[in-house]
Amino acid sequence: MIDIKDNDIIDSIKRGNVSDFTLLIDKYKNRAFSLLRRMLKDEMEAEDVLQESFIKAYYALPGFQYKSKFSTWFYRIVYNSALTKLASKKRNIEKGMSSLEEELNLTYIDTSDDDKELKVWINKMIEQLPAKYSAVINFFYNDDLSCEEIGEVMGTSVSNVKVILHRARTALKDMMIKNKSTEEIL
Repeated sequence: MIDIKDNDIIDSIKRGNVSDFTLLIDKYKNRAFSLLRRMLKDEMEAEDVLQESFIKAYYALPGFQYKSKFSTWFYRIVYNSALTKLASKKRNIEKGMSSLEEELNLTYIDTSDDDKELKVWINKMIEQLPAKYSAVINFFYNDDLSCEEIGEVMGTSVSNVKVILHRARTALKDMMIKNKSTEEIL
């Protein structure tokens, strides 16, 4: 399969080949869905917001000016759409949890046979973080965005991204330490 650059796809769409938008959808749907699922903590809502984000991106595409990568521009749409969804529900993201173990339904995970189980467990921990923290961790580690790109997506400074990333790592570490099954994994 030929790796077509995003800008070439966008140029094609702008020339009237609207069906080429499916190439962008196929390229970004999984990562965007992962981000939304972590932020919204609900698969159905994540699917709805993902669809809305692609629709917004499609209609805004004629105004795309190539000042940043398409992925950065699109993730900003996704991120802002998630924040809008969260605000509309007036959810308290940092709600107290009665029991982390009950929330995650975790028992001891034996990682000696397979690191995949550890990754699943860590991802479940990340999903429990506040939306902003899980978004930054997802952008940085899963999408390999730089702090500058994350700043563009989130509409904030690079130094603020670094602070959020540090706080997210600390919160994740604290959460993992508090969970008694972590002691057995570590």
